[in-house]
Amino acid sequence: MSMQPTDIVEVTEINVEKKIKAFSDLIDKIDSIDDKRRALWREIYEHAITDRQNAYAMFVKLVKIMENKSTEFAVHARSASSFIERMEKANDQLLKLADLISAAETKAGAIDPEDMFSRIQKK
Repeated sequence: MSMQPTDIVEVTEINVEKKIKAFSDLIDKIDSIDDKRRALWREIYEHAITDRQNAYAMFVKLVKIMENKSTEFAVHARSASSFIERMEKANDQLLKLADLISAAETKAGAIDPEDMFSRIQKK
């Protein structure tokens, strides 16, 4: 089953804002984190989510341009690949951040580390 351009879910600014708020709420509950680290983690999270959203938006545009057009695919495939790589890098940043937060929470005894990703992705 291949994905069609019409199957691609649009990422909205509101969804990103909700994710950032949920993330802020999550790290605000960890008492063992100092304010500087909390601010840095918020910034890292916001930048990674924004980078991923922007790369995804551009990827969606290219998929629509390339749809069933081999010439367009030949021209834009490398760019589409670079947007996928950008999304992957943003995901890696988020995973590293989740590891840091998990360690801080484990230290504080606040949350089960396995529950971390579902809490960050809460809408």
